[in-house]
Amino acid sequence: MVTETHPRHLFERVVKLLKEGARDEAESLCREAVRQDPGDVNFIALLGMILADINKLEEAEELLARAVKVAPGHARAHEDLGAVLLNLGRPGEALDHLQKASELTPNNAGVFVKLGGAYTMLGRNEEGEAAIARSMELSPHQARLEQATRLFVEGKFRQSEKIAQELVRTNPKDVNAALLLARIAINAHCYEDAEALLRRINEIAPRFIAAWHDLGTVLKELNQFDESVEVLDQALTLDQNNSLTHYFHGAALAMAARPEEAIYSYQRAVELDPGLTGAHIGLGHVLKTVGDQTGGIEAYRKAIKLRPDFGETYYSLANLKTFKFNDDEVVDMQQRLDKAKLPVDCRVHFAFTLGKAFEDNKDYDKAFEYYSQANRAHRDTIAYDPVQTEIAHQKMSQTFSEEFCKSMQAQGAGCKAVDPIFILGLPRSGSTLLEQILASHSQVDGTSELPDISMIAQSVTSKELGRTFPVSFPELGLSEISALGEQYMNQTQRHRGSAARFTDKMPNNFAYIGFISTILPNAKIIDARRHPMDSCMGCFKQHFAKGQTFTYDLFELGEFYLNYDALMQHWDEVLPGKVLRVQYEAVVDDLESQVRRVLDFCDLPFESGCVNFHETKRAVRTASSEQVRQPIYQGSIGTWKRFGVHLDPLSEILASVLPD
Repeated sequence: MVTETHPRHLFERVVKLLKEGARDEAESLCREAVRQDPGDVNFIALLGMILADINKLEEAEELLARAVKVAPGHARAHEDLGAVLLNLGRPGEALDHLQKASELTPNNAGVFVKLGGAYTMLGRNEEGEAAIARSMELSPHQARLEQATRLFVEGKFRQSEKIAQELVRTNPKDVNAALLLARIAINAHCYEDAEALLRRINEIAPRFIAAWHDLGTVLKELNQFDESVEVLDQALTLDQNNSLTHYFHGAALAMAARPEEAIYSYQRAVELDPGLTGAHIGLGHVLKTVGDQTGGIEAYRKAIKLRPDFGETYYSLANLKTFKFNDDEVVDMQQRLDKAKLPVDCRVHFAFTLGKAFEDNKDYDKAFEYYSQANRAHRDTIAYDPVQTEIAHQKMSQTFSEEFCKSMQAQGAGCKAVDPIFILGLPRSGSTLLEQILASHSQVDGTSELPDISMIAQSVTSKELGRTFPVSFPELGLSEISALGEQYMNQTQRHRGSAARFTDKMPNNFAYIGFISTILPNAKIIDARRHPMDSCMGCFKQHFAKGQTFTYDLFELGEFYLNYDALMQHWDEVLPGKVLRVQYEAVVDDLESQVRRVLDFCDLPFESGCVNFHETKRAVRTASSEQVRQPIYQGSIGTWKRFGVHLDPLSEILASVLPD
């Protein structure tokens, strides 16, 4: 008689869960089965397959190697072990297992696709082509899907996309091919296309949980944070015990400015799967955001224990700014950085972290060496064109000319709301400090770096209407201009509390000052300034989560600063008195006077809490989160001088804007 705990029944249940996409629950049941019977080769092999699918390759290899040793005739274990070894870059070892799998299951198309990949990686192209041809004879559809997946893993996205599109056209209900196509779209940043594909998958296979996860991620990338939370709420109704769903849910909640709820989701994720490294890192981020530095450090350390070669976690500790590594930790990171096969992103994170560690130890030459190494490595992976930046800034200044701005003011253009206070400028120039000062006022909500202004500005571009931002902006009627201001007010409402005013500290908004002053003429605008050398070096030392692509080369950084300064001069000329410039050094030198100056500009009464800003309890999501929770100090002024002659080329570029 088969009972609920009978191994065969349990195995069938796990397979069913995998087909439904409930991979986390399937893994949990497999782990328990292996714990109860360490010799059950079927569960050992199945757990190895599951772990391979979620990229836990080292553990998968150990389990699958165990399976084939106990059961040399287990064809699927040989196939999966071969695939794992291929993904680990060991085709020679993979070949033995894939050949064995092909002997045991000579009609398995998937085995021959993998076998073809192994031969090709070893330079045995003729044998590789023969294996692929055999897979096509056996099962054209499966072989093509396997081939498309393999090409995607190898980074051959165009070839993979072509095959996946063909598979979806042939069988519109093939959710696996559609999911691959969606992931190719995500990789290409075509998020609208990915969303459409994923919503179609949800209609065809509503319990395919991987598609819900990907849809939540896509909506987050589209800055539809509340919608992302809703999608993952739906995924949780399918499986309350799926750790990955809780992990993605936590990430969505964090982006939706709901850090306390995000903490619960991340905690639930690591409770269900203590080995989920990303959830520990996410938990560290949100604990840092709400001011629990001790909890954040503990979460980061757990992540490091799980994946000691994952550089992002070490950088998360360094990015607290107040954390210091000990000598043994520095040596350990140096050794990890020297590993030949370390991925580029890990190399970048380790190098930035070591730069901070050596700077803390006052070894500034070594620190600059690591900062330079980190920036060079990352610059090679991103696209940034300084000429396009200069052209974009020129178009802004030409469109929002003195004549146009005066005309808009005379006609009373824009939404008349007085709520927003924009804090902008270059990153690492004191904007978080100014936000914390203002957010300490009873009439002001501190939000974050909101992306809404640039999104709304770009929405003016319309192929159908033949419009391009910014040059087409003057073509808009007064009602359209007011509507854009109202749109901003509506979109940002979700980030606000009950206060009458709120801050938006997206630094890149400096390029949109003419646009802001037109659609929101009563908004206050503050330009956060710092000594140009400190500002630029602060950017060079910072690895930004996204954007700010101009910061990874000192020459490009210096040129960008000059463009920024020139554009700010233009705004001062065409919008006199519109922007308050606040110098970081002046704030540090005479805090209360500068606080009163800022509050007067914003038409806010003085409150002592703004001077005691470090006592304010609120979520802070930027790199300066821990610094603004401490009293102001002089030590952050002139730090660029530590790097001496290394910065001579930068000072030459900035010569025209450097103070005497």
